[in-house]
Amino acid sequence: VQLVESGGCMVHPVGYLILSCAASGFSFSTYDMSWVRQAPGTGPEWVWAIKSDATNQYYSAAVRGRFAISRDNANSTLYLQMNNLRPDDTDLYYCATDPDASRWTIQGNHHLLMLEDWGQGTLVTVSS
Repeated sequence: VQLVESGGCMVHPVGYLILSCAASGFSFSTYDMSWVRQAPGTGPEWVWAIKSDATNQYYSAAVRGRFAISRDNANSTLYLQMNNLRPDDTDLYYCATDPDASRWTIQGNHHLLMLEDWGQGTLVTVSS
């Protein structure tokens, strides 16, 4: 399993970015996927999750209305569109395979322990 995130950079507040996660080495279209972020010195925080067939999505209240997840199963790529960015969105963003994206609604951040494979992360810095 290989997950490679890209698209992170420095951006001004209220700016936007699109992060990508290129997947290989497994059957991407059969896996639920999640985006997780982590600031230096803090624990990881779940952001958004999507079912393998994109029929359902689950998201953190912190990014509701500003971020959106999508996936291209034909090209084994996961996306996170980030709008109206704020300084507190500054984090390292990871994509991860998820055994059941719907569990976020029940387990919250405890579901982090169930994520299986992670990428190396891409850094997003929001600063004026």
